[in-house]
Amino acid sequence: MFYHAKQLQYFTPPTKPDAAYAKKLQELVGGAFGEMTVMMQYLFQGWNCRGPAKYRDMLLDIGTEEIGHVEMLATMIAYLLDKAPIKMQENGAKDPVVGAVMGGSNPREVITDTINAAMNPQHGIVSGGGAMPADSVGFPWNGRFIIASGNLLADFRSNLHAESQGLMQAVRLYEMTDDPGVRDHLSFMIARDTMHQNQWIAAIEDLKAEGFEDVVVPKVAYEYGKNEYAYQFWNHSDGEESGEGRWAKGQTPDGKGEFQYVAKPQPLSEEHLPPPGDPRLHGSD
Repeated sequence: MFYHAKQLQYFTPPTKPDAAYAKKLQELVGGAFGEMTVMMQYLFQGWNCRGPAKYRDMLLDIGTEEIGHVEMLATMIAYLLDKAPIKMQENGAKDPVVGAVMGGSNPREVITDTINAAMNPQHGIVSGGGAMPADSVGFPWNGRFIIASGNLLADFRSNLHAESQGLMQAVRLYEMTDDPGVRDHLSFMIARDTMHQNQWIAAIEDLKAEGFEDVVVPKVAYEYGKNEYAYQFWNHSDGEESGEGRWAKGQTPDGKGEFQYVAKPQPLSEEHLPPPGDPRLHGSD
């Protein structure tokens, strides 16, 4: 059961509307590594969790927190779009593309330079000046972004990846604005993403300490794999600089082997062509 508290986790209004920045901020809402993704990822991992209760509880804690982050960003976008459609009409001729059309020039020459600074027209047409479940270029959020495999170590690694990418994008967006309100707002989210990265690292350590998969997921891979190839690094490009890395020498992190550097890997099979096609499919044989 979910309850909604009307107070936001944290919010500082922008000092002025900025429709172009609202478009950029959509990436943190509905992008592949946006708050909608981690919200749904953590909730589904929690709902599907069959491990110890503390992991399920933790996943539902953070998943519910992320619902609040979506609301915070949606509110910020609404503020940034305040009166934006009218302002965009009044200043339309100042836009390089519009100005090119009105001046008789070829607009194609300036589209590339201005597309990233333009207002998202869907903010005025579709959402009525509100946030959308989409990324910064208008692609709708997709449930395929989320990872919920049922294996906690595999999922927690994915969560660490998602928070790393999301934090990087939040920092980039922080540097793209000089609005003190937006920066203060993002500072809170940057701090929470920092916590969440540390949280997933700690959770992975917890799993290992409690005897779940340690390095390789799933454990049964050791039984099924052709282990003579399990620790070979294959050099598949020009140069041998990759042989200098930790992944090419010494004991493997799982403690079960030694890395081997194979400078010139060779095929392990003869050439095999596909069998003839079914003539009923009218292929070209």
